[in-house]
Amino acid sequence: MSELLVTGAAGFAGSHLLDLLASAGRDIVAWHRPGGRPPRDVPRTRWEGVDLLDRAQVDDAVARTRPSAVYHCAGAAHVGRSWDLTEPTFAVNVRGTHHLLDALQRASVEARVLVLSSALVYASAEEPLAETHALAPNNPYGLSKLAQEMLAARTNGALAVTIARPFNHVGPRQDPHFAASGFARRIADIERGRWAPEISVGNLDARRDITDVRDTVRAYRLILEHGEPGRPYNVCSGRALPIRELLDLLLARARVPIAIKIDPARLRPNDTPLLLGDPTRLREELGWTPAIPLEQTLDDLLEYWRRQN
Repeated sequence: MSELLVTGAAGFAGSHLLDLLASAGRDIVAWHRPGGRPPRDVPRTRWEGVDLLDRAQVDDAVARTRPSAVYHCAGAAHVGRSWDLTEPTFAVNVRGTHHLLDALQRASVEARVLVLSSALVYASAEEPLAETHALAPNNPYGLSKLAQEMLAARTNGALAVTIARPFNHVGPRQDPHFAASGFARRIADIERGRWAPEISVGNLDARRDITDVRDTVRAYRLILEHGEPGRPYNVCSGRALPIRELLDLLLARARVPIAIKIDPARLRPNDTPLLLGDPTRLREELGWTPAIPLEQTLDDLLEYWRRQN
């Protein structure tokens, strides 16, 4: 059986996808940013440092591997940062994706490819978003992901490109610049006595559709293996949770009392009040449903940060 390729394998979702694929006994080539040692040991996994913005490097790596399947997880993933880092966001998400798909096509690789888009390609709405909803991103990150989808739609030849539109996903190893992980790390640090017992926050009224990252990567595998090429699939729970409630659930698990302070500097421009997905297509066509309750996700996330030095 030929190798699988996972780009962005050192990232949040990519790392959990590696665990899932390795547990199934698959041989994996895992791309990470060049420089330094491989991020961690994973069974049956060969790490390679590949810069997606270096076209020649991507061409060479694809020609050597000739993967049977590609999970394209690499990319700039932070919405808030995309306002200040617009050019790098587009470079990695759009040009990097172009280099990868172009290399696969020019090497005549026959493969199924999963491109990870985002729920932020949709126009804002006060209703659950199905895959047929209007596409009108309201931030640079979402626009870059829509451009990624457009690149995927233009592929031809032996590639079968599938598209996932994940909503918010949470769990261990997530960058603390994301809300849930940032709250959990601060709680763990406060418990160690590193900070005063107070958390500064931005908008807590926004409601988000939240899924455990381990459920999310299960969906990715199903979409790659069984999804219809060119057909997008929402990866979501179908339930929206206010960020305030998410924080309250984490604070209820803290070992010391912690106060909340609103910080206007943390408010994002054009913050979407509601981001709620409709998971019907993924559930009915591919049989996916979330299996991990939010309470377990938050327990695991907080324990992850408690274990860090």
